[in-house]
Amino acid sequence: MRVSNLPAAIVKTVLLFATCALTVSVHAQEPAARTAVSRLEKNIPSLIRDNYIPALSAAYIREGKPVWHAHFGTAQATDKTPVTDSTIFEAASLSKVATAYAALRLVDAGRLHLDTPLYAYLGNNYEIGDDPRIKGITARRVLSHSAGFPNWRNRGDSLLPVNFDPGSRFGYSGEGFVFLAKVMEKITGMPLEQLLQQSVFVPLGMTHSSMVFHPAQRQLYATRHSWLGKPSWLADYPNANAAASLRTTAMDYATFLAAVLNGTGLSESSRRQMFASQVKVDTAKPQLAWGLGIGLEITPKRRYCWHWGDQGDAKALFVADIDTRNGLVYFTNSANGLAIAPEMTGLALGNGPRDILAYVKYAEFDPAAVQLADAIRSKGAAAALAAYLRDRQHTLSEDVMNNMGYMFLREKKYPEAIAVFTQNSKDYPASYNVWDSLAEALMENGDKAPAIQYYEKSLALNPDNKNAVDQLKKLRP
Repeated sequence: MRVSNLPAAIVKTVLLFATCALTVSVHAQEPAARTAVSRLEKNIPSLIRDNYIPALSAAYIREGKPVWHAHFGTAQATDKTPVTDSTIFEAASLSKVATAYAALRLVDAGRLHLDTPLYAYLGNNYEIGDDPRIKGITARRVLSHSAGFPNWRNRGDSLLPVNFDPGSRFGYSGEGFVFLAKVMEKITGMPLEQLLQQSVFVPLGMTHSSMVFHPAQRQLYATRHSWLGKPSWLADYPNANAAASLRTTAMDYATFLAAVLNGTGLSESSRRQMFASQVKVDTAKPQLAWGLGIGLEITPKRRYCWHWGDQGDAKALFVADIDTRNGLVYFTNSANGLAIAPEMTGLALGNGPRDILAYVKYAEFDPAAVQLADAIRSKGAAAALAAYLRDRQHTLSEDVMNNMGYMFLREKKYPEAIAVFTQNSKDYPASYNVWDSLAEALMENGDKAPAIQYYEKSLALNPDNKNAVDQLKKLRP
């Protein structure tokens, strides 16, 4: 892609405001560290430029020490706010690792036990109701995502469902971490934000980290940006969420990750269990597992830990070698932030993990999608899609088209969203997800009958599609 094809604001600010703050002199590092740092500094500007990522902040850890961090681009593309050491990014699901660390510190203090049912600490059934499987829901199973919960319950549901027997398999869940946080608050008598400040952020010197949004620091927060590189919104929701609300900087989080790798603040038993496989993630990728609050890739030669963060228009990732204690963490204010995960990991770790990148696989950025989206806005969906079908050199990926459809859906441009999802269903008719997305757009547009039809089609392709089941219950008489 040529720079001239990019929005002028992004190109200009990437070139003008790429900054670098080193924690130690690059020249003082060993040759391997200097090589990794050199690769990162050389390639990141073009990566964020070519993928419409307004800002990226990264830190590199070598032998358990943060040795480099740098910032590239702008925290807000419209007003060209440069990223600095103080710019605060959303950690998204990287928050879960901080919550897990705090939980393990309570374990080490003898105040929380990994295998005691959590409801016993609360003295009630939380929001699970009378499901007897609550007795099998423990801190260990929450931290390893094997408690049986969905990621998030359906909007408006008061009860938290248990979808499978606790401990029987992996099922990624933010709800479990919220439940565990309630227990931690009950044990300590402190709200989650105060607890993490006391047990994680202050001891480790993470001066720019918090589980809540601080309005007085509004100018320091990076704004989210869509996959087109345009500002979407500043995530100023005020409440702490154990699974998702950490705001931090790359250097703060690298300091935390180094502590995790080194076992700082943890007993040897807790560090060992954190990095020990508790449950397999995917039978098709047998080397992937989950420890206590952290993802793992374990091969005969290497052990990696990792976590990704996806807050829609803000993305983050860390990957580290458990034994060498080398790693990388980076944050972006872009929906495209994880599209560059393979490149970023390769620059820092060389021939590193494979299954992790296959699991955290986000569609590569495709400039043809920008052209199609712009054409839909200027010419209308019918004319733009007709020209796309006539002239396309390749078919846009399912994920790219799905993202485009949801962009229009969020804008309440229902005809455009339905047209994009319909084209995606024609290009990828065997995908249950494209039919689910089309049904959702039709439902929001008030087209009940076709919405039912396509949710049924999605469910036929994937009987485990719980969203289709739930929506059909609402739509059917």
